[in-house]
Amino acid sequence: MRALVVREPRTASVEEVTDPVPSSGELVVDVERVGICGTDIELFTGEMAYIEQGHTHFPLRLGHEWTGRVSAVGDPADEGWLGMRITGDTMLGCGRCEYCLAGHHHVCPNRFEVGIRGDWPGALAEKVVIPTHFAYEIPEGVSLAAAALVEPGGNSLRAVQAAQAGPGRSILVLGSGTIGLLAAQFALAEGAEVHLGGVREGSLELARELGVQHTWQLDELGSSDPNRFDAVIDATSTDSMPALSVRLAKPAGRVVLIGLSSTPSGVDTRDIVLKDITVVGILSASPGLAGAIARFADGSVVPDPIVSEVIALDEVPSRFEGKRGTDAGPGPKVHVDPRRGSSAP
Repeated sequence: MRALVVREPRTASVEEVTDPVPSSGELVVDVERVGICGTDIELFTGEMAYIEQGHTHFPLRLGHEWTGRVSAVGDPADEGWLGMRITGDTMLGCGRCEYCLAGHHHVCPNRFEVGIRGDWPGALAEKVVIPTHFAYEIPEGVSLAAAALVEPGGNSLRAVQAAQAGPGRSILVLGSGTIGLLAAQFALAEGAEVHLGGVREGSLELARELGVQHTWQLDELGSSDPNRFDAVIDATSTDSMPALSVRLAKPAGRVVLIGLSSTPSGVDTRDIVLKDITVVGILSASPGLAGAIARFADGSVVPDPIVSEVIALDEVPSRFEGKRGTDAGPGPKVHVDPRRGSSAP
């Protein structure tokens, strides 16, 4: 089968690799759509901390936001999955440690992360393997784009739940990328008054088209009055945003941190204590996957406009380098269809 392989930093190409064979308790999935994530780009460039920490190494097979149909099973008891459209958890816990046994497999110290950690091949390929235990059925009424947005959707839903979004509450989302736009949509679905801060005017316009009532340039927020929002979700990669989040949150409010900067963030904990603010960190989509699927299925959140373009596997390295197709839309998310042939003339 064809798969994208990153041999060393900034060196990636489509290669022929061995077709996967499922072991007992595993499913082989024919991948129909997979998203490119900021984590994929950090791994491609060699900047991801996991590389230095020894959790992953080159060559890499990336891709953890995906959907497809089950084409083979490793156990006769799982034959009911055949032909089913699914997605899968990224965090594959060991199932034996105290964290897994407590239902927190996404922080298992011995976990695999699909396409990221522990040599588990990712979904930027024609096929991917997922343990049956970590597979989630996608209803047929959910669009292909939405099905491949379940993983970032689960992260965003968790952030919105941690912000306690609901009627009468004002929620500020910092960052107009995929996670920020999805968080804004989930917060709107909960009935909250939603504000979104970003940099790119095209993304802010898209946010308004998605129903966000108030949009801001980040520098406007930086100079605005403090204590304005019931909760602030930081979905940026900027090290100054956590401190701004604390500043803008009301006393007894909430700050949710889901973005990660490449350098340490400075926050004066006195500001947190003296305002009695609750700060929550969000690592993964795992506890939010089922909820994201349900909201996409019932139509309360329609994430499709976030996808700017759908490309072939061989176009992925150029997108890792920051290029976009001439017909790409304003959305931040690039999707890949591994079934497409080469784009070369």
